[in-house]
Amino acid sequence: MSTQVVPGRFDGKTAIVTGAGSGIGKAIAQRLLAEGGTVIASDVSAERLSEFAAEAQTDRLRTVVSDVTVEADIAQLLDAAGGVVDVVANNAGIMDGFYPVAEVPDDVWQRVFDINVTGVMRLSRAVLPGMVERGSGAIVNTASAAGLRGNAAGAAYTASKHAVVGLTKHSAYMYGRQGVRVNAVAPGGVATNVDGSFQSEYAAKLMGPAFQAIGLAPATPEELASAITWLLSDDAANVNGVILASDGGWSAQ
Repeated sequence: MSTQVVPGRFDGKTAIVTGAGSGIGKAIAQRLLAEGGTVIASDVSAERLSEFAAEAQTDRLRTVVSDVTVEADIAQLLDAAGGVVDVVANNAGIMDGFYPVAEVPDDVWQRVFDINVTGVMRLSRAVLPGMVERGSGAIVNTASAAGLRGNAAGAAYTASKHAVVGLTKHSAYMYGRQGVRVNAVAPGGVATNVDGSFQSEYAAKLMGPAFQAIGLAPATPEELASAITWLLSDDAANVNGVILASDGGWSAQ
């Protein structure tokens, strides 16, 4: 899929992008701005959002320091959008140290699910009534190769991304007839600042060599943003409930 910008594709549309201070989220927000959209950029880092705003230099970017695990912060995002949200990129997420089930700490499990799953549900829950009322809208969730297989991450992350896949398909079924499309992208390795270090010696020994054997270079955030903005756009008007693997062919191996 081309990463070439499509001018005007999001003219007149307002988007919420979570995890927009860096990596895939920032690339999504930049692409939406370049294609004419107004973007509500959410991130937990005020510093990253401030840097983004300084780079973008447009009044179509509104930054909101917010945590997707906090219900009141979700409300702030809708307020910043003026109550009308056309598209949402549920992108915020964290890794899990690659802990297998026998080693995963409770706090890691809970934190991963709070951000990767509950945050996605809450923002979707907040925007869906308005989308249904208007009879249009698009949501794209960032899943993962770990949502399609069992050998891409730790237990918490793998389970959380399988949950995102299920939530995506269920939402697509429930709201597709009302004009709202819900899809997900499943990236493989991506060159971002997300901590992907091994905290489990056992996982490192088992999975490390397997990752090296795959032989695929990490995708760029811009490549993922291209796939995600396509799914958010009217170009994908007949695409609903799809989990789009954007992994350089890893899923074909």
